Amino acid sequence: MHEDQTARIAWRDGAIPISTRFDDPYFSLASGLEETRHVFLAGNDLPARLSEGFHVAELGFGTGLNLLALALLWEGPGPVRFTSFEAFPMRSDDIRAALTAFPEVAAIAGPFLAAWEGGARRFRIREVEAEVIPGDARETLAAWDGEADAWFLDGFSPAKNPELWEAELMAEVGRHTRPGGTFATYTAAGHVRQKLTAAGFAVERAPGFGRKRHMSRGVKK
Repeated sequence: MHEDQTARIAWRDGAIPISTRFDDPYFSLASGLEETRHVFLAGNDLPARLSEGFHVAELGFGTGLNLLALALLWEGPGPVRFTSFEAFPMRSDDIRAALTAFPEVAAIAGPFLAAWEGGARRFRIREVEAEVIPGDARETLAAWDGEADAWFLDGFSPAKNPELWEAELMAEVGRHTRPGGTFATYTAAGHVRQKLTAAGFAVERAPGFGRKRHMSRGVKK
């Protein structure tokens, strides 16, 4: 992978990966796994909605934490699908180091890490068939022929990574969502909610995780 396409990482307290490109941490400084479960899994009502063939899509793959949390949640029967769009994939050794913060996740991460280290971007982890699509999501999502039942919108902060929250990209999210499909995101920024409303979602604020008072979630009308 070309160096310009690889995530640039610094470490806070030797455990928390920080994107030096966007000056933002990859997961919650308090409890990344619990935030993922609150925002993305519960925010999309996945414990009740998951079934064989259900398709989750994501903007911002990062460490793969959201994927692994999904794999912990869904035990079948039958696989679900997961597609993630990531402009700057992390190196496998950085991912491995980051996931040591979450023993529950690290315990099942072996097949994913082995596939990732070998260059695979399609792989299976437990009952989840995953694909990570590298490149600028503003181009790769428009070219994608899939539709999601649920979206994890997990780019870096809109203030630091505005490209991943542009109106055109949120419109593509809407176009690639089945009727009745959902999204969830940690951000409650008003301009993000407005763009998702324009993209065809009924959007609401919901209680955030930890110190974050609010998050956003929505249903495709």
